[in-house]
Amino acid sequence: MSQAAPMAMSESGFALAFGLLMLAPLALAGVALVNTGLGRSRSAAQSLLGSISIAAAAIVMFALVGAALAAPASGAGHMLTLGGKQWGWAGMGPLALHGFSSMPARTQLGDLFAFFAVAMAALIPWGAGSDRLRTMAGLGVAVTLGVLVFPLLTFWIWGPGWLGQLGTNYGLGSGFLDPGGAASSHVLGGLAALVVIWLAGPRRGKFPREGLSTAMPGHNAVYVLFGCMAALIGWLAWNSAGALLWLNAAPADLPLTAVNTMLSAAGAMGATMVVTRVRFGKPDASLCANGWMAGLVTSSACAAVVTPFEALLVGIVSGIATPLLVEVLELALSLDDPTGALSVHAVSGLWGLFAAGMFAHGRGQMMAQLMGIATLLGLVLPSLYLLLAVLNRFVPFRVEADGERIGMDLHELGGAAYPEFVVHRDESYR
Repeated sequence: MSQAAPMAMSESGFALAFGLLMLAPLALAGVALVNTGLGRSRSAAQSLLGSISIAAAAIVMFALVGAALAAPASGAGHMLTLGGKQWGWAGMGPLALHGFSSMPARTQLGDLFAFFAVAMAALIPWGAGSDRLRTMAGLGVAVTLGVLVFPLLTFWIWGPGWLGQLGTNYGLGSGFLDPGGAASSHVLGGLAALVVIWLAGPRRGKFPREGLSTAMPGHNAVYVLFGCMAALIGWLAWNSAGALLWLNAAPADLPLTAVNTMLSAAGAMGATMVVTRVRFGKPDASLCANGWMAGLVTSSACAAVVTPFEALLVGIVSGIATPLLVEVLELALSLDDPTGALSVHAVSGLWGLFAAGMFAHGRGQMMAQLMGIATLLGLVLPSLYLLLAVLNRFVPFRVEADGERIGMDLHELGGAAYPEFVVHRDESYR
């Protein structure tokens, strides 16, 4: 199976992929609920409304501009000749999806898949900036991802771009593998989250003195855990649709992808439960939820190319690492990441991409995966920092001190999410 050589799609295959993609938005809903539950109660309405508007902005901007740079998997693009080989670096499709109805069925489904993928990438930094990131700033980040960064990255991976062509040009397995969007959605979103955290800074009172951290637990564990269950349905559909579209998988291969997705999530959550039970004496609900989500993210990279035992092993590693990384990033690096976006999406996504190289068949596949990972860290991350730092100069990311004090709901929406509840202020504001 190769991403670089898409095949024609039968009517039954089209119907199956389309049906799966109709369930994929549940992954977005799950992430939005997790983000909201892990934030403060006085910012809950802003978080969910922001999730909807940010997903909409990312999708619209991708449709108007970004899809032209992403180009369909079978389309032409801007090519660069190096070493006698053709390397694609950007697409040149029509703006505003002009002529969409006459495009091949696989191309239409690929664009629909990309809609959900770019929305997911935009939701991740929004969650990382909880309780202090302005809605306009979140929309600005979504536009930046949808217009430029996400389209170029997906062209390199899913289109006739240079990462996908590593197999054809240099015999490195099947080229860089990312069937479920681990790189193009989760790692990209996680890296954007890191930049947002750097630029916005920590929540007031989070780090009162050097080396210390104030606990700011999420306000609704039910939202978080229900979001995990909703996300599972979306992920099962998303990974299966990705296998059909980007790996040319046969319908008979999809049960394996679904089983591996489940095993990765279950193994990760179980491992996190054990780790938190050992460290804290009792399992931690929010960290266990992060472990579950980390296992799903890991599966996005490798569920279609590993065995069930390997999927379970990969998930367990992700589940062990996630709570430990949350602690290290907060205590050692003073990164205020309310939703655990860095460990759940960025690190777990990178681990899944690495695992795909370890376990997928094909000579040179590991090297292809390492080249993709190096591109994400060495090229995409610095580019994101530059773009978002410029955006921050024109659209300040951080809310005013008074807005953070009274809560994002009252400051930006003029009303609280829970008007019937008495929402107490944080100790740091008394």
